[in-house]
Amino acid sequence: MKKFIITTAIALSFLTIQKASAQLSVNINIGSQPAWGPVGYDYVNYYYLPDIDAYYDVPARRYVYLDNNVWVHRTYLPTRYRNYNLYNGYKVVINDRDPWRNHTVIHNKYVSYRGRPSTTVIRDSRDAKYVKYRTVNRVKVKHHGPNKSFVKVKGKGNPGHGPAHGRGNGHGHGKH
Repeated sequence: MKKFIITTAIALSFLTIQKASAQLSVNINIGSQPAWGPVGYDYVNYYYLPDIDAYYDVPARRYVYLDNNVWVHRTYLPTRYRNYNLYNGYKVVINDRDPWRNHTVIHNKYVSYRGRPSTTVIRDSRDAKYVKYRTVNRVKVKHHGPNKSFVKVKGKGNPGHGPAHGRGNGHGHGKH
């Protein structure tokens, strides 16, 4: 009887340990989300951007969009989106694998979100978990023209996630 009780206790302890370790394995990728992403998500695979009908792959830090009827993966947006402001556009969080394979369903579901303003973005959040996005270093830089200067903000945005100002492909196009 003693052996049975000990064996049962050991078996129950293994089950308890396995359940506890399964509950602790939580995926978090807050640090890799772009500063223009919406707040409130600890993990994101993709953002769908209904205004430009494209995706942003958060772990790979690349945009996914149609180019000549082929889904391409690029670190930049094409020039046709040079005036698109990532901070102002609406984003839909999608945690499916390869969402562009189901693009028609996603497009039809979120087409009505085109032109809607963004919710609070990570850069503008006051939540402590986004503190690294609020680090701002200001440097005075001369502006073109006589006696004009402005303050250039360094550290805004998130390196590798498009331009810090959130417009287009970062190749100097559009208004700055």
